[in-house]
Parts: sequence; structure tokens; C-alpha cells
Amino acid sequence: MKPGIHPEYGPVVYQDMSTGDAFLTRSTLAGSAQRSRETIEWSDGKTYPLVKVDMTSASHPFWTGNARVLDSAGQVEKFRRRYGSRQKG
Repeated sequence: MKPGIHPEYGPVVYQDMSTGDAFLTRSTLAGSAQRSRETIEWSDGKTYPLVKVDMTSASHPFWTGNARVLDSAGQVEKFRRRYGSRQKG
């Protein structure tokens, strides 16, 4: 590998915003400019960068088996206002 061209790879905590579940893993986000400014103290007593995400396997309908509408931006309501409830007939 060429030195100096690869992003830093380090520990990061991802937190699911819909369930609150969090997990510690390694990511290139640990050293990038996109890194979260927030940090969290993990159970090992160390502080790690925190990345908040809308969905993980803990809340995704495919993995949980629960079908639900995940609409964080109001897209369903926007669609209903624009097109209303059209009935066949």
C-alpha cells in the first residue's frame, strides 16, 4: 500500500436513531472530515466518535420482520397532499 493516500481507519460508534441501539465498529469515518463532532463514552470507559444513522439492522423491516413506514422527512404526507386519496371507479 502506498503511504499517505489511505484514510484513517479506527473505532466508531454507530447509533440507530429510531431504536437507540448502538454498536462499536471500525470505519474510515473515524479520521475523515465527515466525522461526527459528537462523542460517546462506551462500556469499556473509552470515548469514541458517534455517528447517528436513521436505520440499522436493529430497525430495518427486512431484518426485524416488521413492516412499518419509516418516514423521517414527511414524504408520505407530501405525496398524500399532492395526489390525495384516489379511488378507482
